[in-house]
Amino acid sequence: MKIKYKITALFALLATAIMLLSSVSVYYFTSRDRAEAFKKRLKGRANNNAQIYSIFGDSSIKLLAQIDSGSVSTLPRKSVVIYDYLDNPLYVFNAKGESIPHVDKSILERSRVEEELYFNIDGREAIAWHHTDARNRIVIVVAAYDSDGWERLVGLRHILFLGLLIGIAIALIGGYVFSTQLVKPLSLIIQEVKDISGQNLSHRIEAGSGHDELHQLANTFNELLNRLQESFMIQRRFISNASHELSTPLTSISSQLEVTLHKDREIDEYKQVMLSIREDVKQMQQLTKSLLEIAKTGSQGTIELVEVRIDEVMFKVMGDVQKISPDYKVELQFEDIPEDDREFLVFGNSDLLYSAIKNFVENGCKYSPDHISWVDLSFQAGQIIVRVRNQGDVIAEEEIEHIFQPFYRTNAASTRTKGFGLGLALAKRIIGLHKGAINVQSDIVSGTVFTIVLPSIKAFSR
Repeated sequence: MKIKYKITALFALLATAIMLLSSVSVYYFTSRDRAEAFKKRLKGRANNNAQIYSIFGDSSIKLLAQIDSGSVSTLPRKSVVIYDYLDNPLYVFNAKGESIPHVDKSILERSRVEEELYFNIDGREAIAWHHTDARNRIVIVVAAYDSDGWERLVGLRHILFLGLLIGIAIALIGGYVFSTQLVKPLSLIIQEVKDISGQNLSHRIEAGSGHDELHQLANTFNELLNRLQESFMIQRRFISNASHELSTPLTSISSQLEVTLHKDREIDEYKQVMLSIREDVKQMQQLTKSLLEIAKTGSQGTIELVEVRIDEVMFKVMGDVQKISPDYKVELQFEDIPEDDREFLVFGNSDLLYSAIKNFVENGCKYSPDHISWVDLSFQAGQIIVRVRNQGDVIAEEEIEHIFQPFYRTNAASTRTKGFGLGLALAKRIIGLHKGAINVQSDIVSGTVFTIVLPSIKAFSR
């Protein structure tokens, strides 16, 4: 069922419930008012008869009969009976066509105790009124039918029922119009989303000028499309660059083999070609390994996180980087060593953290004229802060936001050393998997500083 039909049904159901409750309430309280008003009329009739009989005694029988006969039109189907204290009838009056009401003695007894008692008899409403004075102890029973009151209630019931039907019809029509207008922006959003494809990610949904939930939904879709478009662009650029980087050594290998096989050569020439091909193969292996590592870090489900001591990782990085070249040197410094061992621990993967930090430290040694990387390890408010500084070429500000993209290399790096531009991209993904962040600053005075911030286990235990 479409949402507009659901809204229409719910709106009509709610309106029907409210109208039905109102109608029942109006009918109930009107019925109570009718009953109370008729009781007052019966009580007034009984009181008048009691007063007349009390004053004139038995001689008031004819007078009472005349009075009761004259008030039949105001109290249809009226019957009046006056009982003495022995429950004997002293006076009886019945409208034409009515019989003497057979009042149970228990009712008469209860009326003497309660003074007045209302009950129903022979389809009529009645009152038993107990009157006492110096000479009499009598009970007057007056029964009648409130035809005017019941006719008004029947008319009211018909009006309320008809009004309820009309109200339901109006609620259905109004609910449909209301729901149609309400879901119209949703229909437009659905239509615009259908027009978006992988080749048309630049299209955006019109959010309008409002600030309601539909405006937020449209903006959310647009933000999602921005992320998708960016992901598609990165993916396409990544595939293009990867294809280019892989095709370069393959082309070199193919060309060398074709040239070599074109004619017979000396053993030394074959050896030189094989050595050259081996270098190209090593380059391809390293590139393939880097691509696989980046693909692996793209899924958190494949990473097993355990407790890792960051200081042990730093010592391993320092030792392994210095083994790469005798010219490389790493200066490691601790600041404000905490007493709590949890400050040294992070939830992570030691191999991945080692790979990420080693990349920054090795790059510092590689690109610095003095081949030195200064590494500072500090702890602050549940965070582990690693600063890797080198005196290499300054990275231009417009290049800083691109250096973490796959295959991107700065102008200085591309001219001085070989590489694929995947190390920093891989490092950033690894730090992101560990809920960390990376900041880069580069100037002539301080050199280039990579600041890595990782949350410690202590931060999660608070």
